[in-house]
Amino acid sequence: MRASLIQIAVDQDESPESRRARAAALVRAQAGLADLVVLPELWTIGAFAYQEFGKQAEPLDGPTYEAMAEAAGDAGVWLHAGSIPERDPDGPLYNTSLVFSPTGDLVAAYRKIHRFGFDKGEVVLMGAGQDLVTVRLPETTLGLGTCYDLRFPELFRGLVDAGAETFVLPAGWPERRRSHWTLLARARAVENQAFVLACGTAGTHAGVPQAGHSIVVDPWGEVLAEAGSGEEVLTVEFDPAKVAVTRDQFPALKDRVLGLESPHR
Repeated sequence: MRASLIQIAVDQDESPESRRARAAALVRAQAGLADLVVLPELWTIGAFAYQEFGKQAEPLDGPTYEAMAEAAGDAGVWLHAGSIPERDPDGPLYNTSLVFSPTGDLVAAYRKIHRFGFDKGEVVLMGAGQDLVTVRLPETTLGLGTCYDLRFPELFRGLVDAGAETFVLPAGWPERRRSHWTLLARARAVENQAFVLACGTAGTHAGVPQAGHSIVVDPWGEVLAEAGSGEEVLTVEFDPAKVAVTRDQFPALKDRVLGLESPHR
């Protein structure tokens, strides 16, 4: 299976409309090169551009949905279109990820559960998602997370229990904590014996330099591919069957005790 992580640069001088068109062109360019394409978190506006959340929020089926659905269908790829600031007509804003099939149909939407900011920013401006989301592809089952979720291992263990074999995580991760990004991506892969596809952004969001360094990690924690700090399309081939092999060769998940309904004594 081949995956392309599109580490798009967010420049505040570029309009969301222009960046949508550019991202759609990059997705279409992966036709025949990738089975799965991934975009970063809040790439239309920048994850730290808090003042733009309300201004640029869109319904689930808004302009980003339309552009990405068409691009996925044109390219014939599974597309994790990163996340958008979603305006729920019956509730608050959400940081919502969209996943499309190769025919351009929306197959999943994930509202980010762990919001960043402590007492300001996203945690104040956006609501928290409630549901774990997986997506079944022919080759593997995806488990969805977004950026700050990476710091909460219980979410990923829950996704494993729901059948996930490959975690897909779009992010707008800051450069000043880049070492955590790499460390946590590898940790989530090792402890869950799963692939991790983590796609970040390049550029600067509202004055916050981005880490870039999108990364693909295998179930043993080995880094299969890693991007640099600038805009880049990182394409890597990986074998989803390695998850089952790893879990069979080193069946650590079978020894879990805490968190189980009926722990062994």
